[in-house]
Amino acid sequence: MTTVHRAYRYRFYPSPEQADQLAWTFGCVRYVYNHFLRQRTDAWFEHQERMGYNATAKALTALKKQPDTTFLAEVSNVCLQQSLRHLDRAFSNFFKGQARYPTFKKKQRKQSATYMANGFRWREGQLWLAKHKDPLDIRWSRYFSGTPSSITVSCDTAGRYHVSFLVEEAATPLPVTPKMVGIDLGLTHRVITSHGDKIPNPRFLRRTERKLARAQRQLSRKKKGSNNRAKARHRVAKVHAKLADQRRDATHKLPTQLIHENQVIAAESLQIKNMVKNRSLAKAISDVGWHQLTQQLTYKAERYGRDFVQIDKWYPSSKRCFHCGHITDNMPLNIRTWNCPSCGTQGIDRDVNAARNILLYRTSRAVRRSINRSSFSMMCAKTSQQ
Repeated sequence: MTTVHRAYRYRFYPSPEQADQLAWTFGCVRYVYNHFLRQRTDAWFEHQERMGYNATAKALTALKKQPDTTFLAEVSNVCLQQSLRHLDRAFSNFFKGQARYPTFKKKQRKQSATYMANGFRWREGQLWLAKHKDPLDIRWSRYFSGTPSSITVSCDTAGRYHVSFLVEEAATPLPVTPKMVGIDLGLTHRVITSHGDKIPNPRFLRRTERKLARAQRQLSRKKKGSNNRAKARHRVAKVHAKLADQRRDATHKLPTQLIHENQVIAAESLQIKNMVKNRSLAKAISDVGWHQLTQQLTYKAERYGRDFVQIDKWYPSSKRCFHCGHITDNMPLNIRTWNCPSCGTQGIDRDVNAARNILLYRTSRAVRRSINRSSFSMMCAKTSQQ
């Protein structure tokens, strides 16, 4: 049985004293991150020198002793060290081509601080943070086993506090089932399965668009720097937070259902970064959340012992007839049903046909691989007999 790292996220309600201490911690973490981001950038562009984590950690010790920055000693040093590690990881991702160049953290955005095992105390279901006298008032929605190795405390733009526990647990695979499914991703329907099921697209952004536009118009009329502008910004943040919660909830439930019901899930590979360049479909593509859906399927399949595969992005799943294999020359998006000129099949549903072709493509490749492996083993057996 393998072990995996899982994160459990809960909401908590800090006391006024805890809220002040957390705000001070967030500010120090943000200051350290921005300060050494500037230092590392200047070191390279001015002197062609690279600063790593060790160099910034030594510089942090000297920074805390300077008269203008003695306030950094009033918060847990664990959070400041983790901020340097996050900065170093951001640069590593940039050099690997996985992310953009690191940017400065802003006070109006989401704030967070990470505590390692020496920065908090966990006992009998209660959590004490460093520099805090009382435990956090956490709303337990579910429980976990084991001891957390690290925690992350955050405050979003809507003013909600959350704590995330990173725990190492044993991965329990689901019972093996012979069911397989191919899925096609769409806009009218979020997922279309090879069984003919169509899961509608919730369109959360379209439902909230009018309310969000009204809140943003009110924000644009407020004077910059005023208390009324801060209140209006908070109202806009609450609308965005609800929208994000709805998307996150729907994106978790659908992959969980597919993983529990099927042993193999096959999907198409989409170049979403290129697809959102279409001005007519960019908002709808961003709202449906295809990337998050495939990410959830990937990690849930690994956790529960399922197989999630994505086929070649150039495979003509929509233009290929599932019954005879005939491929049409052109298939614009406005055509939702079509007739096969080769076998005469009438009223082929474009999306269901694509989902069936995706599953067929995956199973045919698996069969070919198994045949190749068996033929190779037979060849080796004959060679050894000779």
